[in-house]
Amino acid sequence: MKDIYENPLITRYADRKTAEVFSDDRKFKLWRKLWIALAESEKELGLDISDAQIAEMKKFANDINYDYAKEEERKVRHDVMAHVHAFGAQAKSAEPIIHLGATSCFVTDNAELIQIYEALEIVRGKMLTVMDKLRKFALENKDLPVLGYTHLQPAQLTTLGKRATLWLYDLYLDFNDLTHFMSEYKLRGVKGTTGTQASFLSLFDGDHEKVKQLEKKVVQKLGFEKVFAVSGQTYTRKFDYSVVSLLSQIAQSAYKFANDIRIMQSFKEVEEPFEKSQIGSSAMAYKRNPMRSERICALARFVESMTFNEAVTSSTQWFERTLDDSANKRLTIPQAFLALDGVLNIYINITENMVVYPKVIERRIYDELPFMATEEILMACVKEGGNRQELHELIRRHSMESAKAVKERGEKNDLIDRIKADPYFAAIKDKIDGILKPSNFIGRASRQVTDFMREYIDPMFESQKYIPFEPEINV
Repeated sequence: MKDIYENPLITRYADRKTAEVFSDDRKFKLWRKLWIALAESEKELGLDISDAQIAEMKKFANDINYDYAKEEERKVRHDVMAHVHAFGAQAKSAEPIIHLGATSCFVTDNAELIQIYEALEIVRGKMLTVMDKLRKFALENKDLPVLGYTHLQPAQLTTLGKRATLWLYDLYLDFNDLTHFMSEYKLRGVKGTTGTQASFLSLFDGDHEKVKQLEKKVVQKLGFEKVFAVSGQTYTRKFDYSVVSLLSQIAQSAYKFANDIRIMQSFKEVEEPFEKSQIGSSAMAYKRNPMRSERICALARFVESMTFNEAVTSSTQWFERTLDDSANKRLTIPQAFLALDGVLNIYINITENMVVYPKVIERRIYDELPFMATEEILMACVKEGGNRQELHELIRRHSMESAKAVKERGEKNDLIDRIKADPYFAAIKDKIDGILKPSNFIGRASRQVTDFMREYIDPMFESQKYIPFEPEINV
């Protein structure tokens, strides 16, 4: 038991892999990778840097002398320079050329951008896993009629599979946005102290083309092709807002799904997984609370709240740079990813093991279906020679009486019995039960499910390299 606060995003919700992406160890190893890429590129473009110096840097790329760096930072009060000195203390021959021409944001911004990209790849993989499970659930339940709802009031029937396509389509749109965002991904590049590249221009004796080549070489060595066209000392913080907005969109989609599950579970139609020894309430032993869905909503709300923070940070950057973004970024970016990681872990778990209760669904349908079927009954009577206006008035009266019995006296819906007993409807009395089949009221819902999979979801999966994720934590 720890006697200090620990972040529950790490201890309870997110996988280790996402936490590792934003770890100090990953960050500082990326710094060294950036310094090596810079030195290699500068050497290739003619600066006096030896193969031996680069080899020595590479020797210690992943062997960081953290105690030395910590002591240096205590003295110089500058984390980047502390790690420059620590690297130089190990790679002694390279010490004079480490960080040559660069400003701190060369390593901090570029490393953060790489970390964000790596975290987005994890999000991408988990989204595909959720979408695959939703695809299967939708197809399995494409023909199962359920009450549709508008304003949370019973409306025309749909199918459970069709409802699942609504959850899936939200994620599909988010996934398209994520894919586009990653395809246009950029690093800060090699920009210098205020973004003018002045120090590098000086290193290359005024050769503008070599400075441009330097930036291109460095980002390519890091596995990227594009850079921000212009920057101050930092890349535009609008990018951070865009990242968190993208995460917020995914969180919104998950939130909507989880809310729907919570409501359906209260109807006893669908339940999230409930384990054999799981306790739903400390007081009410019978309860089966939708705690996983509630947790999705809680974490998703946290992610959604981050967008305002990033908007303020972006809008208050002064000229070429100010430092009020730095401490803020240490919190917002990693925690937004960690919270969304928790959301997706739970989403995977729920969609893999959802329980459906068709008999409850059927009973609830038949509680409402008589009212919904009245138009079909009216039309059938008209075809048999009845007067539409007279029949409409009779149905209205019967409906009002039946509704009163349900609402005021708690009786079952007897509208169909009333209509069958009315001689005005005698011509279709034997057809009414056939009219009342729920499958007659779902429109194209079943076909929409299969069309949607064939036209959108299946082609998306065919174009992706997909390896299902299994969450590492107990959700």
